[in-house]
Amino acid sequence: MQKIVNIGIIGCGAIANQKHMPSLAKLPHLGRMVAFCDVVEERASRAAAEFGASGAKVYTDYKELLKDESIDVVHVLTPNLQHSFITVDALEAGKHVMCEKPMAINSAEAKKMLDTAQKSGKKLTIGYQNRFNEESRVLYRACSQGDLGEIYMAKAHAIRRKAVPTWGVFTDKKLQGGGALIDIGTHALDLTLWCMNNYKPKSVTGSVYYKLKDNVEGNLFGPWDPKTFDVEDSAFAFIKMEDGATIFLECSWALNTTDVKEAKTSLFGINGGAEMKAGIDRKTELVFNRAEYGKLVEIKANTGSSIAYFSGKDEAPGVLEAEQWLECIIQDTEPLVKPEQAYVVTQILDAVYRSAETGQTVEFPS
Repeated sequence: MQKIVNIGIIGCGAIANQKHMPSLAKLPHLGRMVAFCDVVEERASRAAAEFGASGAKVYTDYKELLKDESIDVVHVLTPNLQHSFITVDALEAGKHVMCEKPMAINSAEAKKMLDTAQKSGKKLTIGYQNRFNEESRVLYRACSQGDLGEIYMAKAHAIRRKAVPTWGVFTDKKLQGGGALIDIGTHALDLTLWCMNNYKPKSVTGSVYYKLKDNVEGNLFGPWDPKTFDVEDSAFAFIKMEDGATIFLECSWALNTTDVKEAKTSLFGINGGAEMKAGIDRKTELVFNRAEYGKLVEIKANTGSSIAYFSGKDEAPGVLEAEQWLECIIQDTEPLVKPEQAYVVTQILDAVYRSAETGQTVEFPS
């Protein structure tokens, strides 16, 4: 009989309710949520009532949850500042850990997580659900097969026109470590590095902007409080890899543009290219381009999926992410999102912030 893993949820806020708990609830044959922790007890109690197994426990102190030896895995769904120390404690307590993106508030904290996972022998993964979008999987397959040839140039896109998140602590630099870059830029960068299978950065030159703090008009999620907005609204970076490849990273919560692209990548290879474009009704269009029969041709992949994972379908990225994660625990295989890969993403994000602050290019040790 297949094992069913016991899951503890640490942090019962928006991302827990929008992605993790509804996705896990669709997989009762793989896991059951037996414990819920939040600093606001009411949130944990509400989550337990809606998503918990019979007799699910409620905590306000995550360390008490970790004492439960029946729990196999925890999902760390807290503000970024808390990712590292909660994950480290959970791994040391003998739990496997799914930590929501970004891996940590900075690369030093991410390294602690990576080292502890390797030392404990427990599995660690990071919540980059965009890898599970159908167009992402098609693109990854094409890259893995060498269809594009050597990919020497890429663009990582995370551009919103005016969609600053006004809930939770997104605009609090102390708790989050940054704004648009660490929130949505991290998704675009992860997707790009994964498709390229290139995790050896050489240098990073970055610019970070705090231009729209007081410009609240027209925001998709309503006005924010400028007094509590101390993170960047936009960030851009020029990334050189050891093999000579170049990546341009663009991200913004609120750029005055109509060319909106979030969690997308454009890849340019010797044999061809591929671009994720914003299609109708937020659907992502994956377009391959190359020369064929003496002509330049474009091929549009019919994936039929969108970035959002709120559709409720079993094919939703959040469900696929949770399914793959639980199966890798049960079958003792590697998760799709490896902590070593997420660590490199965090290193690059760190370098963008440092480059912007110092005005200098950040060099990585060879």
